[in-house]
Amino acid sequence: MAVIKPFRALRPRSDLADKIAALPYDVMNSQEAKEMVKQNKYSFLHIDRAEINFPEPTDPHEPRVYLKAKEILDQMIAEDYFIQDETECLYIYRQIMDGRAQTGLVCCTAIDDYKNNIIKKHEYTRADKEEDRIAHIKAVNAHTGPIFQTYLDKPAVKQIINHWADTHQPIYQFSSSNVEHICWVIDCSETIEELVELFDKIQYLYIADGHHRSQAAFRVGMEMRQENSEYSITEEFNYFLSVLFPASDLKIMPYNRLVRDLAGLSKQEFFQQIQERFTMKTAPFSPYQPERKHVFGMYLDNQWYQLIPKPELIQTDDPVKSLDVAILQDQILAPILNIIDPRTDERIEFVGGIRGLRELENRVNTNMKAAFSLYPTSINQVINVADKDQVMPPKSTWFEPKLLSGIFIHKLS
Repeated sequence: MAVIKPFRALRPRSDLADKIAALPYDVMNSQEAKEMVKQNKYSFLHIDRAEINFPEPTDPHEPRVYLKAKEILDQMIAEDYFIQDETECLYIYRQIMDGRAQTGLVCCTAIDDYKNNIIKKHEYTRADKEEDRIAHIKAVNAHTGPIFQTYLDKPAVKQIINHWADTHQPIYQFSSSNVEHICWVIDCSETIEELVELFDKIQYLYIADGHHRSQAAFRVGMEMRQENSEYSITEEFNYFLSVLFPASDLKIMPYNRLVRDLAGLSKQEFFQQIQERFTMKTAPFSPYQPERKHVFGMYLDNQWYQLIPKPELIQTDDPVKSLDVAILQDQILAPILNIIDPRTDERIEFVGGIRGLRELENRVNTNMKAAFSLYPTSINQVINVADKDQVMPPKSTWFEPKLLSGIFIHKLS
């Protein structure tokens, strides 16, 4: 059963929350991050992407970059940009986007639950990305980016959280990039205990977004255990920063694909091979976003097409093979375009659905050859894959809105 733990959050002063809070470090590159922080010395990107504090080009993995992150966080704490709660609390983080709200519980979850698969995963991680976040955690002695997790709806949890939000003043309320962010602190010991006990009856948590941060936090925690052989389970390094959302609150956007070339095929040869596996016709509208699963859009030479795989290609009894991202990979990208490993092949790029279909058109019209639009993976598909202890293809999900970093920080000591 799931363990959750209250903690003493390091968090911004109320008048600085909107200036400090920033998008996660991994949704932009260094140049984009540098542009985002212009005229904003408070942005948490100065800590999460500390290479932007140096002249270009600077390798973001240099030791001095991580030391700079620690220096800036320490300075912001010393200048009272951040405060730390006196007692261990839980927190509520509500986001409203396009009229839809998702409300999460901010807490710490256990590295033992991660190890024992109570916290379930659906993605592989890359060693280089793990090492980056491990170095960052060690440098700042804190978890700075919350792990986006979900769980099967439990009405009693939602009732408590919504009642607290309805009857208490928020500590933060601001808008950023068309998303409203509202946060509350739960500082009542009875309410905290009630929520802890309710989660103790929830069988599993599921990582929605943040697999690399989770693995990094786990590895740092296990290393600190080895260094402190007489450690207590109450010590903070046994837990990592998480925000837990009921599954029904969440929305997944498609993660679309761009390819750089047709692997030496002519357009006619490419179409012929596509039609051996798919029913292909001009899309009913443009730009084309598939309206149901197992339907794909393809943009090539200023034209959108609709692709529907032949029935025998859909393996409905396999939770991974039945995913649209897997069908695209197994029936087009690998056998026709020779993109065998999409994790490492430089001929493919991934575009989160938030960027829109016009982004696909723009890229194909400039420096790419073709684009594929997908129907989004559902949260039930994510949970089903995780429950089977299987792994989804890379870039299968794009959760939106993103959790901002810098609102809640979990100090390891």
